Amino acid sequence: MTKRLGVSLFAAVAAAAVVVAASVHAQQPGMTFFITSVGLGKGADLGGIAGADAHCAALAKAAGSKETNWRAYLSTTLPKGDAGENARERIGKGPWHNAKGVMVAKSITDLHSDNVNINKQTALTEKGDVVGGSGDKPNQHDILTGSDPQGLYSTAGGDTTCNNWTSSGEGSAIVGHHDRSGLKKTTRHMTSWNSSHGSRGCSQDNLISSGGAGLLYCFVAN
Repeated sequence: MTKRLGVSLFAAVAAAAVVVAASVHAQQPGMTFFITSVGLGKGADLGGIAGADAHCAALAKAAGSKETNWRAYLSTTLPKGDAGENARERIGKGPWHNAKGVMVAKSITDLHSDNVNINKQTALTEKGDVVGGSGDKPNQHDILTGSDPQGLYSTAGGDTTCNNWTSSGEGSAIVGHHDRSGLKKTTRHMTSWNSSHGSRGCSQDNLISSGGAGLLYCFVAN
C-alpha cells in the first residue's frame, strides 16, 4: 500500500467515524407519546381502564418500542359522582415525544397549558402516521379522554366515560380534538386536545358518526 493510499484510507475512516458519532449524538428521543392507530373495535368499551392500558402497550410493542410503562390518557368516575381517577395523574411527569422525536410537552403543567405542542402534525400514531382530522375522509379527530381541560375526571354530571370504558351502547364520553380544529366561541381559543365535547353515544357507529374511531392518547408514565 502506498503512503498516499494509506493516508487517504485513514482520512476516509476518520470521516466515517465522525459521521457515526454525529449520528449517535443526534439520535432522536424515544417515543413516549402516541395516538393509537386503531381502536379496539367495540366503541368506548375498552375493557375498562386496564384494557386501555394494555391496548397502548400492545401497539407500542408492535411498533418496536422498548418502553413498558404505557398508560392510556383516560379519566374515570365513581358512582354518585364520587372522585374517580384522573388522566393527568396516570401518565407521569414528562417530557413526552412522538414517534419522530418531536416533543409534545415538557411537563404535566406544559401538557395542560396553551403551550402544549399537540396538533395534527405532532399527534402521530405509534407508527409515525398522521391521524385524519377535520376536513379529511375519514375524520377521526375525536380522541376518547373522559376528562376536563386540566385532565381531571368531569364533574359535569351524567355519563362522561361510557360507564368507565365498559359500554358500547348507552352513555357518552368526553373526547378531545387532536387536530385542535375550530375555535371555542366563548374564548376564541383553539379547541381543546383533551376536552372538546361529549360523544353521541358509546357504540363504534356513534363514535364514527361524530368524527371518531375509538382512538386513545397513550403516554409513558415516566
